[in-house]
Parts: sequence; structure tokens; C-alpha cells
Amino acid sequence: MNIASRFQTPLEDTPQVTIHVDGNAIMVSPGISLAAALLSYSGGPTRMTAKGSERTAFCMMGVCFECLVDVDGTPNTQACMITVREGMVVKRQIGLRRLNGGGDV
Repeated sequence: MNIASRFQTPLEDTPQVTIHVDGNAIMVSPGISLAAALLSYSGGPTRMTAKGSERTAFCMMGVCFECLVDVDGTPNTQACMITVREGMVVKRQIGLRRLNGGGDV
């Protein structure tokens, strides 16, 4: 299935906010969840497990924890539970992170 077919594209005159995903600046619609923004950006995984399996948002309501990302230096953030905002810096997580924000477990 084509990822682009799953999402409605925003209208061209809709105001946008800029977020940074793994160093790439992307424009997204304000008011949407970070998980929705990441899915519409690439459709790719938002994190990888400690064993290298790819994961991405699944439930979109904070239950599955598959959408964990690092947001503004805070790891283990549920992308489906926060709204995008101007200047947000997002990094995909590779492996497990410590709960206090340290490096890989």
C-alpha cells in the first residue's frame, strides 16, 4: 500500500509549523500529533528495538508505546500523545533508553 494514499494532504494555504526530525526540517500542520506528523512525513519507523526491529505508531492513543521518540532531548516520549509545536527537535530512538534520559541501556 502506498503510504501517501493513507493521508490527506494539507491545503496549500494552511499555516504550517517547522519541526526538525533527525536533522531534517519539515513543515507540518499545527495541532496534529507528533505521531501523525512523523507518519505523514515518511511512514517509516519512529524507533528500533534493542534487537533492531523497526517500530512506529500503532494505536495513536497512548496504549502501545510503539511511537517512542526523543523530543527536545527527552527520550521515551510518546509521539501520539503530544502536539507538534514550532521548533520541536525530534530524534528517532535506536534501542532502549534509560528512563532518566541517559544513553542506551
